[in-house]
Amino acid sequence: MQIAQVVLHNTANIADQLAPLQHIAPDLVLAFGAGHLLGEVAAPLATAVPGARRAGCSTAGEISASGVTDGTCVLTAVRFEKTRVLQASTTLAGMDDSRAAGQRLAARLPAEGLRAVLVFGQGVRINGGALLVGIGQVVGSDVPVTGGLAGDGDAFRETWVLDDAGASTERIVAVGLYGQALRFSHGSFGGWSPFGPARKVTRSADNVLYELDGQPALDVYKRYLGEHARDLPASGLLFPFAMLGSDHRELGLIRTILDVDERGGSLTLAGEIDADGYLKLMHAGTDALVGGAESAAEAARLGVPSGEQGLALLVSCVGRKLVMGGRVDEEIEAVGDVFSQPAVLAGFYSYGEIAPFAPTGTCRLHNQTMTITWISER
Repeated sequence: MQIAQVVLHNTANIADQLAPLQHIAPDLVLAFGAGHLLGEVAAPLATAVPGARRAGCSTAGEISASGVTDGTCVLTAVRFEKTRVLQASTTLAGMDDSRAAGQRLAARLPAEGLRAVLVFGQGVRINGGALLVGIGQVVGSDVPVTGGLAGDGDAFRETWVLDDAGASTERIVAVGLYGQALRFSHGSFGGWSPFGPARKVTRSADNVLYELDGQPALDVYKRYLGEHARDLPASGLLFPFAMLGSDHRELGLIRTILDVDERGGSLTLAGEIDADGYLKLMHAGTDALVGGAESAAEAARLGVPSGEQGLALLVSCVGRKLVMGGRVDEEIEAVGDVFSQPAVLAGFYSYGEIAPFAPTGTCRLHNQTMTITWISER
């Protein structure tokens, strides 16, 4: 297995900048970058590495072996020795099409020999939880699915997904990895702390929350946020919800606010809501989030031989980046310390993280977590 990585700050002399990727004749190139750069890179990348599957998305910040950058495009090429790489894409017609889109996407990946799936979808106008339900209905719970939803900084306006056809605001891409030589492990952890009382979900539909304790959800949320409410929906990234079951037990899932409806008094969350459950607000500080990133790395690192070369794919939530501010590199450094050399780090800040809820089991949409996928070959 060989890995090469370049960080593009612009597309000047693009052919020369892409040369290190060509050198290893990759099977897969992952691209995470600012929306405008992702579109500009798509065609030159296809020309430079025509034999590679190309997948990725726009971001709220790019992650590379050098740390965190903004307004760049991180390209990470992988050449496998024994693993086969296939790609599938589908167009998302709208939020209500999310589950069906997941089913279509998964059905386009041959089932025989499928060991793992990477998924990248747009970050707005999508129900990420429903998307993953659809994928799971086809591939089952024995095939791990990881990845993330695209970002657009803190604007939440338009996101892009890259596949072999180019960059699009409407497609979702999946990369299927095949073969017994593949080593694929993952970990996901938050570091957020709940505060305030648990509020009963009294009216919701899919990922739209209408009422808490019989009151308009937006009114309840604004009372907690105080002066931060004027900056919604962006400020919602700083105060996500913890999901609790009907018995008030924490489910281990966090939900971010994607949008607010001032007229209807509702909140649109990044994933599904338990209609019979409760929600509790959360907050965090930098030290707790860095500790969460380290815990995610340790979970993904289990069973990986010391010194093994591989790719650590990091997908962290934009909300974590906003909380940490100038200290955001610390969570990347914490992950790097766990994996050490010769691991290569790549990834992005997202609007939703995708990973199984446990070491084995059904894939779920996470918010406000650091999700790490380790990819190598035996």
